[in-house]
Amino acid sequence: MKLSLSSSLYSRSKSTYQNSLKPFLYSTSTVNSSTIAWSDPLYRRISPLGDNRVSVVPVLDQWVQEGRFVDRTQLRLIIKELKVYRRFQQALEISQWMSDKGYIPVSFADAATRLRLIFRVHGLEQVEKYFNYLPRQLKGYEVYASLLNCYADEKSVEKAESVMQKLGDMGFDRSPFCYNILLNLYCRIGSREKVDSLMHEMEEKGCCNEYTFAILSSAYAAASDSDGIDGIVEKIESYPRVMMKYSYAIAADGYLKVGQLDRALEMLKKLEGHIATEKRKSILFPILLTLYTKTGNKDELYRIWNLYKENVKIYNKGYLTMLSSLSKFNDIEGAEKIFKEWKSRGLSYDFRIPNFLIDAYSRNGHLGKAEALLHNGIQKGGNPDGTTWYYLTGGYILDNQVPKAAEALKKAIMVLSPRLRLSKDTLVTCLEYLEGKGDVDRAEEFISLLRTEGIFSAAVHEKLLNYIKNRK
Repeated sequence: MKLSLSSSLYSRSKSTYQNSLKPFLYSTSTVNSSTIAWSDPLYRRISPLGDNRVSVVPVLDQWVQEGRFVDRTQLRLIIKELKVYRRFQQALEISQWMSDKGYIPVSFADAATRLRLIFRVHGLEQVEKYFNYLPRQLKGYEVYASLLNCYADEKSVEKAESVMQKLGDMGFDRSPFCYNILLNLYCRIGSREKVDSLMHEMEEKGCCNEYTFAILSSAYAAASDSDGIDGIVEKIESYPRVMMKYSYAIAADGYLKVGQLDRALEMLKKLEGHIATEKRKSILFPILLTLYTKTGNKDELYRIWNLYKENVKIYNKGYLTMLSSLSKFNDIEGAEKIFKEWKSRGLSYDFRIPNFLIDAYSRNGHLGKAEALLHNGIQKGGNPDGTTWYYLTGGYILDNQVPKAAEALKKAIMVLSPRLRLSKDTLVTCLEYLEGKGDVDRAEEFISLLRTEGIFSAAVHEKLLNYIKNRK
């Protein structure tokens, strides 16, 4: 079967390969990193520094001054955990501290990780500077694969192809991982000729795996091409060596996007058929929860949740997925029961879990309950994130407590930074309140904070400041 794609491919969204599949595409172990990280006393010191602008170097230096030991595995796990929470600047600091202090020499894997962190924090130019600075003996497969990933994220096609050629020259031209990165890039730029050519090469070299078909399934879904998804399902089932279960997940998601519910449910049943033999059940069940939520059937959601509890011990990630699913159904009563169950487990306090209820309470006029959850979480050692404060901002506005809303929004901006998607109405309400109180200086400070955190462009920042100054 020839794989050809429509020219509109990936014009509307990023690959599900990068999003829905991310939890298991890059996982090589069933170890729960969060559980390990929270058992580490060094991580417990670093974790409360939730503001990404706060340096973790003093904490690391103090740790060593106390005569405590650090090792590569410990620091790698902390970096991995910080990446989960998008605290890339702090993760990069740890990566640099490891080698700059001379405690731990840089390995291939450490250099590859640092490349990706530099890309997240400083962009491609600094990535290339670091790569050129690396000694030749460190420029192995991991580093080139990481560089390829950076170029792919930036849609730098020629540079990505050049790196792929280098990997081929080094003898790594049978790596499905790197081929999949390049295939995903071609899908994102909508180049059907390059996709077909690369797929032909991959099939000749036997480099196709389940992620290859996941990328193509996602691409067809983005193009609303149900026939293409049918072809991919047919293709993966002809590959006995391919772990097709996760391709079924992507196919199900694709069918849901094009409105073919029956075909989606068929894929989900096939996916469920792998439960008995699946070793990484803690990965499979959250995927099933998410997809059954998209079918709109709450009874099926609860059925999968009960299967989840019967088969494995559930940690924070599972509760996060279930609460997120229940929020889609606006099932506050159900969410309260799941939250109560989570609290009884005594797991590490992750504020993302109560955030679902804080949001629901704030939107539905139960501000007292939302505040109670906030204070209780802080008492338990949790750290409210930007989302927590943003949800409370909306609740305060609905309750006509605009002074509190302004303060909560300021906290949200400081913690969440550019990831915060501000509601225009929320922002206007807070600014009008400050202006109405005659507190023009605080309004200017507020607007400057929005600019500093990258939430406003320079042009918008200037217009707002001029407006406030003119009113002054």
